[in-house]
Amino acid sequence: MRRAPALTVLLGTVFLDMLGLGLIVPIVPALMTSITEDAAAAVFWSGLLGSVYGLLQFVVSPLLGRLSDRHGRRPVLLASLTCLGVDWLAHAASPSPWALLVFHAAAGACAATYTVVNAYIADVTEPGARAQAYGLIGAAFGLGFVAGPVLGGLLGAVDVRLPFVAAAVLCFANAAYGWFVLPESRPGDPSTPVTLRLANPIGAIAAVLRRPVLGRLARARFCADVARMTHQSTWTFYLTHQFAFSTTQIGLVLAVSALAGVVYQARAVGPVVRRLGDKRAAVAGSLLGLVSLSGTAFVSVPWLLYLMCAVGVLGSLAGAAAQSWISRSVRADEQGTVQGALTGIGAVAETVVPITAGVAFGWSLTYASPGLVYLGAAVFAAGSALLLAATPDVVPRAMG
Repeated sequence: MRRAPALTVLLGTVFLDMLGLGLIVPIVPALMTSITEDAAAAVFWSGLLGSVYGLLQFVVSPLLGRLSDRHGRRPVLLASLTCLGVDWLAHAASPSPWALLVFHAAAGACAATYTVVNAYIADVTEPGARAQAYGLIGAAFGLGFVAGPVLGGLLGAVDVRLPFVAAAVLCFANAAYGWFVLPESRPGDPSTPVTLRLANPIGAIAAVLRRPVLGRLARARFCADVARMTHQSTWTFYLTHQFAFSTTQIGLVLAVSALAGVVYQARAVGPVVRRLGDKRAAVAGSLLGLVSLSGTAFVSVPWLLYLMCAVGVLGSLAGAAAQSWISRSVRADEQGTVQGALTGIGAVAETVVPITAGVAFGWSLTYASPGLVYLGAAVFAAGSALLLAATPDVVPRAMG
């Protein structure tokens, strides 16, 4: 991999970012319940917050990706981290769910972290090494969640808003760290036009979907995002309802799962993808995710839950393999643009899924089994695997 020092700095930046996010995961149900004073309303508002965040991310991410091609990755990333810090402070201070909604929407509009990180990796690594690099990024994300949920659960036991203050401090520290240490991966190109056709979400996504190979990969990624977001938006509520876990127990479950993911992605994903190739690794990972989600729908004892978590960890290689595959299909001068469009596609899932899954989960608590939502997620995981299997491993034409 080229520019190893730059990649090392980026891994540190991602770790600090994810540590801040991980702090608040186990405490969201308690915060929303304290604000709304109703368990069903807490699920609804948690889903709505996630949906509004995704909606604003959908609208703005293609523009931010295009701006990173024009002006460089670094300034866009630093602005994103700063906005997220403001959002966490708002979570700590806001007395009503409506106030939280406004600030969370603003953070969604600045949420360029994933777009810029993916483009940055493509800038600093050779195509054959990208799966390993994306695996390392996944490990850094997971490592943040190893410490984050544990600290969040412990801080939340003191005060339900304290983890959000800690998350804000970490975001601002991360932005300062990036300002002084993180180098630019690719100087911006002032000649890159910021046109309405590629800077608006509809036009940018349409341009991606028109490309035969990249379009299929984007659809597969969307299905995987729906499955992931369904799991993510209901997971803490599922653990609370199905197993009566406390916030500390939830934090520990998340931390152990994340630690296993860190070790796996840092040590095994790169070699596995090199052996199987991007396509076969992506398909295999998607199938493992399908097994994990399907099994989770029926677990009734903790040890089976932990087994399904382990299978899900093994399936995490799909993300790195698919991202490597996508990056090989894109020219260097359009990495940010395409990654922004893909973030917009993922934001569609983040807009629709949290509130839909939240409503479905709330309904299932009364009229069905809470595992029903995980069967729905498994259907989308199967769709992702089928699309990946049907996609030829060739490089398509550039975006026109």
